Amino acid sequence: MCGRSSLTKSEKELEARFKATFYSEDLEKYNPLPNYNVAPTHVMPIITNKDPDHFMPLRWGLIPYWSKDIKIGYKMINARIETVLEKSAFKQAVAKRRCLVPMDGYYEWKKEAGKKTPYRIVTTDQDIFSVAGLWENWKSPDGQLIRSFTVLTQDPSESIAHIHDRMPAILDKEQERQWLDMTIPPADALEIIAPYDDHFLRAYQVSNRVGRVTENDAQLIQAIDITEGENTLF
Repeated sequence: MCGRSSLTKSEKELEARFKATFYSEDLEKYNPLPNYNVAPTHVMPIITNKDPDHFMPLRWGLIPYWSKDIKIGYKMINARIETVLEKSAFKQAVAKRRCLVPMDGYYEWKKEAGKKTPYRIVTTDQDIFSVAGLWENWKSPDGQLIRSFTVLTQDPSESIAHIHDRMPAILDKEQERQWLDMTIPPADALEIIAPYDDHFLRAYQVSNRVGRVTENDAQLIQAIDITEGENTLF
């Protein structure tokens, strides 16, 4: 799964990368950038098929339109590519509501010898990359509109398979265009996604502090000296 990521770039850098702009009224609606420890429930700038020329603030953890409880979003932070067309929470969104989730890295924990070690994975060919996602509109019982998203996951690229058995569906720029093209049927859109090229992935060990959602500073994305070791949180 992908349950933590980072987006440490500025609004201007995001605008240049995606050729999209922010609505001025939305600038205070998402979690402040830079965000070194993006976690579920954080509101982040997302590009949707509805308005690909602008960023929209969406909450991480998709809340299906038919849900009666916002808490379901905690279980919907990821959607598996292999089964997304079968799940009632996602199958309509694949056909009507696709999005790009900007990141400049994501975190995964390697399980080994009874402990979990956190790694940060980045792309070396893109300072900012995007992950295929789905989004949804949901109205709370009191009438509040909440837009939310989920991140698609797939089998990992070979070079990082030793860390975890899943990875987010990272896209190149041509795949981004195709993913947001709603004239492409859902099954065909999913076919364009493949594990990212191993030559452009880098993984390195980071501080165990990333496991605490309250921690959010630049040191979290720094590689640690594995020769010195570090106490684990798990």
